Amino acid sequence: MSGGSIRTAVLAWDISSGSDFKSHEQLHEPLAISDKPIIQDSIDQRKILIRCAIGMIIVPVAFQASWVHIHPISACFFTCLILTIGLHLAINKTGLTSEIGCLLVGLSGSWLAGSVYWGWMREMPIWHLPIEAMAMPIALFNLKNRWQIASSFYLASLAGTALTDCMIVLTGVMNRWPDIVKAELEEAGPMLHQTALDLIHPLPLISLCIAAILVAIIARKMNSISLSQPQSSHSWAIASAVLKTTVLVDGLFLICSLFQPGLSGLV
Repeated sequence: MSGGSIRTAVLAWDISSGSDFKSHEQLHEPLAISDKPIIQDSIDQRKILIRCAIGMIIVPVAFQASWVHIHPISACFFTCLILTIGLHLAINKTGLTSEIGCLLVGLSGSWLAGSVYWGWMREMPIWHLPIEAMAMPIALFNLKNRWQIASSFYLASLAGTALTDCMIVLTGVMNRWPDIVKAELEEAGPMLHQTALDLIHPLPLISLCIAAILVAIIARKMNSISLSQPQSSHSWAIASAVLKTTVLVDGLFLICSLFQPGLSGLV
């Protein structure tokens, strides 16, 4: 009996016996339909995580700067609370709640570094980046395991800080930094305002624009990777959002320095 006759006989037997015969296309159709809610849930989850990550960059700026000026020790100990909550959610919960816990773990590293620097070493700008990078070895070590989201958050925030510090050096602001933070409040405001005004010249503005374009390119590349690597898509998307937000917050710092130096958090 030929191959075609065998297939015809098998098909006739399946139909006559009342079995649920499905073609190759039919077998895959229910799977494709059932995958749609899963994909949509993943997209919604990523959006929520990105919003949480952005909030974790913006909110500390709103009150950490003034807090560490008043009582840096308590600001440092607040790290323990952030880390404890983050670890509890990450380990004992699942899904979105667990990943939000991972974000808090990443935030704890940035919070501690910021509290240490702005609390005790704010007059030494050369130490800003090394202190901000104090948790970098831990983040790099955990970049490929279950703490990938925490590491991505911390490292992207650190990258944004590094880029900002580079621009501070290139635009000459670094030289004035110690004098501004050492000055009395009445003097520091005008000094910071004048420093910001000095940036509104062709060369500093060109440097800032180049930096902004570079951030946009890097962030776009991160987004592309997040779409091509589903197993780590959340981490790359979060890193992209955190990098952009960190640089944007630093840009708002410049605007505050121009119009309301007291709100910049530096004085």
